[in-house]
Amino acid sequence: MKKFFILLTLAVLLSACISVDVDEPSTPVPLDFVTATLPPTKVGYVPPTLTATPAITSTPTFVVTIDPNCKDSAVLVRDVTIPDGTKMQPGETFTKTWEFINNGTCPWYGYTLKFAAGDQMAAPLSAPIADTLIKESVLVSVDLTAPSADGSYTGYFTLNNPNGRDVPIGTEKTFWVKITVGNGATTIQPTTSGSVNSPSASTGGSANCNASTNNDYVNQIANLINNERTNAGLSILTVNPLLTNAAQAHAADMACNSSISHTGSDGSSPYGRVLSAGYGGAFTEEIIYGGGGPQAAISWWMSDQVHRDAILNAKSTEMGIGYAYYSNGSYGDYIVVDFGR
Repeated sequence: MKKFFILLTLAVLLSACISVDVDEPSTPVPLDFVTATLPPTKVGYVPPTLTATPAITSTPTFVVTIDPNCKDSAVLVRDVTIPDGTKMQPGETFTKTWEFINNGTCPWYGYTLKFAAGDQMAAPLSAPIADTLIKESVLVSVDLTAPSADGSYTGYFTLNNPNGRDVPIGTEKTFWVKITVGNGATTIQPTTSGSVNSPSASTGGSANCNASTNNDYVNQIANLINNERTNAGLSILTVNPLLTNAAQAHAADMACNSSISHTGSDGSSPYGRVLSAGYGGAFTEEIIYGGGGPQAAISWWMSDQVHRDAILNAKSTEMGIGYAYYSNGSYGDYIVVDFGR
């Protein structure tokens, strides 16, 4: 009995010393798993820094390509405000507006309106006009002030491209504003030293037209032209009476027909008129002007390359000058200079 107890006690003690290892199932790690804290495997590796993409705040710029050989041309559609002869109070301010169509092949970017001649009426020498694409219309305006004295007033303007060249308006270059202040008395009358009564059919005109000449103006124009030639180192021009007759007849024709054109009312050309006047030399060129006196004419001519070249033509040795004033004409003053050799 005692022996059995000892054996039982020993069995209990031995069982307490036995441990059993049990393998618990483990979760396999995928081979391609990478932790966020995995160190770089290449020496000197610098992780890229992410930066935010800035927002685009600038406005895109569009470049317009203009054909350097494009041609300027305009059509005067209508007087939007202030029809010819509108009566104004002395000192009254007003805005004259015209409507034009860009009838050429050049888009109008940077084009301007410019005062050309006549009564300025506080007009700016130059004013911008809105950009206008080909075949589009545009309103052109200028702010003016009526003179303080009674009279009829006319201001002449041009359209100019960015190079300063006039934009042709049909066969003309100028357009105008005409107003009447008070009773409409004429403010300036040219000195009359003769008259051109009803030019013949060969030179155009009208039987009811009585255009006045002005010898003083003719002499001023001759002196101004020769001054420009002297300043350019050219010889002065002598006045030829046959060229003068041709020029005077055409000035009267333009006055009586309210036209500024090298083509006579009978279809005559400058060369044809000079030949008809009996001029035996070589005709070189003709220049014309309307709407102002001698100084306005010479300023206009010398600011335009074609007319400047005519005045400073080294081939010319003679000239004839015609001047006519007709109160009912569109321009008032009409000037013609024919050059010859």
